[in-house]
Amino acid sequence: MIAAAALIGGLLTLVWSADLFVEGAAGTARHFGMPPLLIGMVVVGFGTSAPEMVVSTLAAAQGNPGLALGNAYGSNITNIALILGVTALINPITVHSQVLRKELPLLIAITGLAAFQLRDGELTRIDAWILLGVLGGVLFWTIRQGLRERSDTLAGEMTAKLETDQDAKPLKQTLFKLMFGLVLLVISSRILVWGAVKIAHNFGVSDLIIGLTIVALGTSLPELASSVMATCKGEHDIALGNVLGSNFFNTLAVVGIAGVIHPTAVAPEVFSRDMLVMGVLTLLLFVFGFRFHCPGRINRFEGAVLLASYVGYMAFLGIKTFNL
Repeated sequence: MIAAAALIGGLLTLVWSADLFVEGAAGTARHFGMPPLLIGMVVVGFGTSAPEMVVSTLAAAQGNPGLALGNAYGSNITNIALILGVTALINPITVHSQVLRKELPLLIAITGLAAFQLRDGELTRIDAWILLGVLGGVLFWTIRQGLRERSDTLAGEMTAKLETDQDAKPLKQTLFKLMFGLVLLVISSRILVWGAVKIAHNFGVSDLIIGLTIVALGTSLPELASSVMATCKGEHDIALGNVLGSNFFNTLAVVGIAGVIHPTAVAPEVFSRDMLVMGVLTLLLFVFGFRFHCPGRINRFEGAVLLASYVGYMAFLGIKTFNL
């Protein structure tokens, strides 16, 4: 009961602290004159992945690399299948941003790199450093895009959002939210990791499965809330940008940091099952969202396909885990 309370309390506090952290980070960046497109692509992308980053770092440091990997890859699956599926069912997503259209094939390439590294059943420190090096290159490219594509539709949506959310708030308030949110993130992540590992051991479930399911869903809740709210306001590019940015950071930063801290042998099913599902969903996202000469669009039917994929994947994990 204590472990379950720690897991639930940690998840709830994690979601709240992540929201504070993202709002504080975006507001602080705005005060210091960062272009809105960069805030949307880098600051918000990093902020919404902060729960996964802190949870996976703590899990790896405490000798639970399965939880760290499950959290990262499970969050990517949740982001595409659950979050974009639900968001598109509520309001079809139209992709106007040229920057986001360039990011879709890049995400496929990075997913392919992650799968290639795990083909031998091991995540080494060299693999992890390669991921972090690629992250540096992606950030450099992203910053260049953010400085050059100031008229991109994502920049316009982000400008309007920041003007609504941040202009009335002084710098001291945004800095306080940034620091307080970060402290809460660390504390709630420690509680969540302890509860998740305790429950996994008590029920004989692997850390990997807990990471792929409960922890991944919990750490993805900030993206779900922000994407649904964005699409309801007609900010479709922000909704998709939240997911793409989070998946970039999850695949490169979260796994990279965890691998540097604790190189590990990777269970065969991570490559044959979880990476396969993540790769197929990423390809589906590209097919649905990318168009050469017109805006991409994820309609309600495609959203239903994504959501059904998530439900099917969760059901499959449950059947295999409990031998139903």
